[in-house]
Amino acid sequence: MTRITGVRCIRTRHDGSWVIVKVLTDQDGLYGIGSASDVYQPGAVVSILEELLTPLLIGRDVSQIEDIWQTMYTSGYWRNGSTLHTAMSGIDMALWDIKGKEAGMPVYQLLGGAVRSAVPCYAHANGHTYEELEEEVATFQEQGFGVIRCQLGGYGGGGFVPARDDSRFPPANRFDEASYITAIPDMFEKLRVRFGMNLAFTHDVHEHLTPSGAVTLSRLLDPYRLFFLEDLLQAEHTDWYRRVKETSTTPQAVGELFVHPQEWLPLVQGRLIDFVRMRVSKAGGITPCRKIAAVCEAFGVRTAWQEGGENDPVNQLAAVHLDMAIMSFGVQEINHFRAPEQEAFPGLAELVAGHLHVNDKPGLGIDIDEVKAAALLRDPEGLKSYHNPYKLDRKPDGTLIRP
Repeated sequence: MTRITGVRCIRTRHDGSWVIVKVLTDQDGLYGIGSASDVYQPGAVVSILEELLTPLLIGRDVSQIEDIWQTMYTSGYWRNGSTLHTAMSGIDMALWDIKGKEAGMPVYQLLGGAVRSAVPCYAHANGHTYEELEEEVATFQEQGFGVIRCQLGGYGGGGFVPARDDSRFPPANRFDEASYITAIPDMFEKLRVRFGMNLAFTHDVHEHLTPSGAVTLSRLLDPYRLFFLEDLLQAEHTDWYRRVKETSTTPQAVGELFVHPQEWLPLVQGRLIDFVRMRVSKAGGITPCRKIAAVCEAFGVRTAWQEGGENDPVNQLAAVHLDMAIMSFGVQEINHFRAPEQEAFPGLAELVAGHLHVNDKPGLGIDIDEVKAAALLRDPEGLKSYHNPYKLDRKPDGTLIRP
């Protein structure tokens, strides 16, 4: 029986926003790694790991993944919070990594084996002008991507207007809903004229719209046959997806803010969305996500696990192992890493012609070179004063837009 002897938290990337968990065991050289990264509050995640979870896990049998997950889930009494889930994820992924190493098999084999040869991904194309966007789309198409997200100057782009002089509030981009609802259909009209109807497109609204505005935009985009429209509504307004489905055929993808089962379950059961977009680490790791995927399969909903530009290679690889083994898979969001980051994480997924490939090494197949990971940090002392809140936009009158 292999037992946990310790848990280490490794802060890395240039700003220290990545938190990699290393679960140590009493077997010589046997350990597992997992992702517990949160770009907005990494220190809080580390505190949960060190103060709450690690003392709970010392001496536990590493094979008891489900029981350990349930124990962590209720360890703080209040549950289904994003920070606790992120900390749990680091442990959960590491335990699956260890189980695969002990079995001599990659994690996707433990999940039932491969149902596809590689994982199709979608790229992120962005331009401040239509011309810039079209060139990015063309570049990704040449690289082999069959699905491409299109943004006109970032989230909310196409709807930004000049800010009024107003000293009451901190500076922020000003977003006008009417301008946006006009600009985005125009954007896809131009893209379809150039690229035809066979290249799949997505777009991320990033919860910028009122519910009625969201319904209108989705309906206006129907002629352009999007692969999906992402985060059309705020998490508090998901009941409006019923109205969207009644008036629009555009597929809907949502979930990167979801941490509670009752946020995604009614949408899946009601077939009100087409893709679940949760981040594996924010859901609590591989253990809950394989269950989410099973529920989605029963209702004809597909997965599109969320990756953000701030996410780490370990979370991406955990998502890819799930993608390799689940029938409800839809598409995987891509993430790109700089050369020094790739060197610090040997074994990360390989991108070839718009598809991610996992290696067949036991476990997750990825490791962390702690020397190179430490070298990524620009200012180790700066971790003590880390501060990186989410950047908010405002309406023309100054009202905050809640993502």
